[in-house]
Amino acid sequence: MEQLGLILLKVLFFAAIAGVFFFVIRSFVRSNKEDKRIREGWAALPRLAAERGWTYEQRARGRATEYCGIGPMPGSGDNLSAWHYVTGEFRGRSFVCFEHRYNSPISGNQPGDRKRPTIESLFMVGTPGSVPSVEILRPSMMNVVVDRRDKMQLGVSAFDDTYRVVTQDEDFTRSLLSDDMMSFLLTDPRAKKSPLQLRRAELFTWYTGTLSPSSLDDQLNYLCDVLDRIPERTWTAA
Repeated sequence: MEQLGLILLKVLFFAAIAGVFFFVIRSFVRSNKEDKRIREGWAALPRLAAERGWTYEQRARGRATEYCGIGPMPGSGDNLSAWHYVTGEFRGRSFVCFEHRYNSPISGNQPGDRKRPTIESLFMVGTPGSVPSVEILRPSMMNVVVDRRDKMQLGVSAFDDTYRVVTQDEDFTRSLLSDDMMSFLLTDPRAKKSPLQLRRAELFTWYTGTLSPSSLDDQLNYLCDVLDRIPERTWTAA
């Protein structure tokens, strides 16, 4: 009986080792596939820009600095690089998109640490006029802990429970967030993962991850769809 128990322990031990080995191999294969997908997306961006008459720079030094304060960008900075910087016109509106890269302060970025930087992709389209700052965000624990700014209540429970609105001008924001706009933001699946920010004459969205031709089209279409739902009177009253 004791010998049988030892055999079972050995079987379990080697099964555990095999399981760990399988997990490592699977993770390695997935990582390689993801790296290949990302690099193919990057490689396709200059070709797409050339086809559509846009401009493309692999690294535009200093060009990200002007977007400090937008979404995941730092509040201030100097000579911040915009990676895979694409500009042009989309659906009759000027646009800019790029990757912002940074090392997280909690990543333990020590010599020899090969942890990849965090990559945030930002998208902007021009608006018909300059407007007050408005942010339409999904609530998160980070909002509660870090961002202590007042949240605007629209008086529509479904919307107020789903979004956190921060603004400098509540009258303008009520005009912006019409019934049609609130319905769109509550029902369109893209809105669930695409925060919005208006600043001056620009509308922004962003996500954590790399740029690709498909994500560029998806996010710019989303921003244009949002702008198409804003009445003309909203811009003239701003």
